[in-house]
Amino acid sequence: MSTPLDPRRYAYRSDLAAESLREMVTAESYAAGETRQVVHSATPLRAEPNTRSSWTTEVLFGELVTVYEDKDGWAWVQLARDDYVGYVRPGAISADVKPPTHRVRALGTFLYPAAEVKAPPSMHLGMTADLSVVEMGVAFARLADGSFVPSRHISELGRHALDFVDIAERFMGTPYLWGGKTRLGLDCSGLVQVALHASGAECPRDSDMQEAELGEKLEAGSDLDALQRGDLVFWKGHVGIMTNAFFLLHANAHHMAVAIEPLRAAVDRNARAGQDITAIRRFAARAG
Repeated sequence: MSTPLDPRRYAYRSDLAAESLREMVTAESYAAGETRQVVHSATPLRAEPNTRSSWTTEVLFGELVTVYEDKDGWAWVQLARDDYVGYVRPGAISADVKPPTHRVRALGTFLYPAAEVKAPPSMHLGMTADLSVVEMGVAFARLADGSFVPSRHISELGRHALDFVDIAERFMGTPYLWGGKTRLGLDCSGLVQVALHASGAECPRDSDMQEAELGEKLEAGSDLDALQRGDLVFWKGHVGIMTNAFFLLHANAHHMAVAIEPLRAAVDRNARAGQDITAIRRFAARAG
C-alpha cells in the first residue's frame, strides 16, 4: 500500500487537484493553475478557507504562487518556494508578475514612494521577501512598480548569508506567532526556514518535515555533549537551533518569543510535560 501524498505539499482535494497529479490522485477535476505574485507585505496561508482557521504559514511579498481555484473570496494556491498548499485572500496576489532579481537581506525594511528617507513608508517587508529591481542607486533601489527600498537592505538573488545561525540570532526577542515568518512574529519552524533560506539552503516549512529531511541524524549521548553550533534539536512539534554546545535558540510558546536558553533547561521543561527529544540533526547551511 502506497503512502498517501502529504496534502500540505501536494495540491489535491476530492473535487480538485493539480493537473500534474492526474496520474497520482483521483479528483473530480484537474487544473493546470496560474502563476500569481504576492503584493502584500505578508499574507497568511490557511488550511481552510475561513478567517478563523489557524495560519499554516505566511507568504512574503514577491513570492510566486500557483492558483488552482479562486472562489468565494479565497484562492487555493501552492507556494513556489516550499510547495506548501493552502488558502489566501485573492487581493493579496496579482497576475502582474515581476520576475525577482533581489531579496531582502535585512531583518526587515520598508518600501517608499520616493527615494527619500523622510517619505512616508508604504509597506513593511520581511527578510527573504523577493523584489524586482530596475535601478540600483547608492542609497535606494528603484523597483519595477516604481517604489523604492534602501539599497543596503537587499542583495542579488544567489548571494546569501554565510551563517544561518547568525541570521536566526538576529530575531532574538521577536514575538512568538503561530505560522509567522517575519520580525513581527514567527514560530519555531518559521525561524529555521527563514534563516536557512537567507543562507541559500532549501528548507521545508514544518518541524516534522525539517526533522525528516534536513541534514544527518546524530546519535547524541544522553549527556548531550556532542552538539555544536547549527545543530537542530527536535521535539514533537518543535525545533530549536544550537548556538554552541550548550545554548538553544528557539521561537517558543513558553517565552512567547525567540529566546536563547541552556539546552538543559529546555530539555528538563519539556520532559516535565512528557516531551523528550525526538531527533538531533546536523545541518551545514550552504555559503553564498
